[in-house]
Amino acid sequence: MAIDLNSRLKNAVFAFRGYNVTNLGKTPQLLAHPQYGPIVESYLTEASETCRDIIGRPVDLVQRVRDEKETELADYAEAIALIVAVEQAQIKLLEEFHGVSYQGARLATGFSLGEISALVAGGVYAMSDALKIPLEMSTDGIDLAADVTLGVLFSRNTVLPMDKIERLFLEINNEGKGMIGMSTILSPNSILVLGTGKTLDRFRKRVREVLPRGVHLRRNENKWPPLHTSIMWERHIPDRASKLLRTLPGGFVLPSPPILSHVTGDISYTETNSRELIRNWIDHPQRLWDVICKILAMGIKTVIHVGPAPNIIPATFGRLAVDIEAQTKGSRGMRALSVAIRRPWLQALLPSRAALLRAPHLEHIILEDWLLGGPLDDSK
Repeated sequence: MAIDLNSRLKNAVFAFRGYNVTNLGKTPQLLAHPQYGPIVESYLTEASETCRDIIGRPVDLVQRVRDEKETELADYAEAIALIVAVEQAQIKLLEEFHGVSYQGARLATGFSLGEISALVAGGVYAMSDALKIPLEMSTDGIDLAADVTLGVLFSRNTVLPMDKIERLFLEINNEGKGMIGMSTILSPNSILVLGTGKTLDRFRKRVREVLPRGVHLRRNENKWPPLHTSIMWERHIPDRASKLLRTLPGGFVLPSPPILSHVTGDISYTETNSRELIRNWIDHPQRLWDVICKILAMGIKTVIHVGPAPNIIPATFGRLAVDIEAQTKGSRGMRALSVAIRRPWLQALLPSRAALLRAPHLEHIILEDWLLGGPLDDSK
C-alpha cells in the first residue's frame, strides 16, 4: 500500500540532493513511464537548451537518460542540468498525478546543488535562470578539480577541534603552495576536506602533530569540483557570480515552503537576500550537521528525498540513527529519554540536542521510488 504523502506534509521536509559521481538514479524508468514520461522529457529538454546556450556545445539530456549513460567529471555541466531538471520534474509529477502540493510541506532543504533546486521549486527563480550560476562556473570547476583531492577527516572517539583545524588550513594556505579548506561539516566528528596539489598530504602530517590521537584522514579517489571552499577564489568565481546575480531575473519572493539553508544551517532566506546567500554558497562550507539538528529539533517526522538516487542526506541520517540506537541500547535512562522524545509536549522541555534521539524514528521516503510504486490519480 502506497504511503499517503498528503497526510504527512505538515510535518515533512523535502530534501534535494546535490552533485555526485553517479546522477541518473531511476530517471530512465521515470522517462519511460507512459504517464510520467512527457513531463520528465519536457524538463530535460528545457535544461538541455539552457546548458547548451551556456557551454556552447550540443546537449541532449533526454538521449543521455534513454541511453542510461552516466555523467563523468568532463560532463559536469550536463550533470548539473540533469540533477536540477529531474528534481523539478519529480515535484511536478507529485503535484500533477498524485495531488500532493510541494508548497504544503513544512520545510525544504538542499545539499549543495540541491539548494539551488529548492529555490527553483520554491518559486524564487525560474529553472533556466537559476541554472546559469552553476553552469557558468562549471568549466572552471572541471579545470580546478584536476588538481583537487577530497579527504574525509574523522574521529571515532572525540569531537573534532574545529578551531585548530581552521588554523591548520590558514597556515597551509599562507605558505602559498596550494589551497585547502573544509567543504562540508558532516557531524561533530567528521568533515569533508578539499585540497589542491600536495596540501592534503601536508595537512595529514600536521593533523598527527596537532590534533588528538584517533583523528584520521581518509582519501577519496574521485575528482570533485572544489565547490563550497576558498579554492573557488582561484578563478574569482564568487565575484563573477555576484556580477551575474545582480541582473538575474527573479529573487524577490520568499521561498515556499521555507528553505533550511546549508549555507547558514538555518532558515535564512528573505524576500531580498537570495543573491547574497547564493554567492556565499559558492565558497562557504555546507553546514549539513546544523541542518540535521534543526530538522530534528523542529519535530519534523518525514523526510522526502528528491532527485535521482539521493545519497548524502539519507546516509547521514542513517549513520546518526545507527549511532543513537547503539548508544541507547546500553542505558536504561537513555532508552527512557528516547521514548519521551516522541512526545511533543515533553520534547519542548528538553535541551535542543536531545532531539537527536528522534533520528531513528524519522520516516524517510525516496521520492523516485514512491513515484514508481505509488498509484496514479485516475482523473489525470
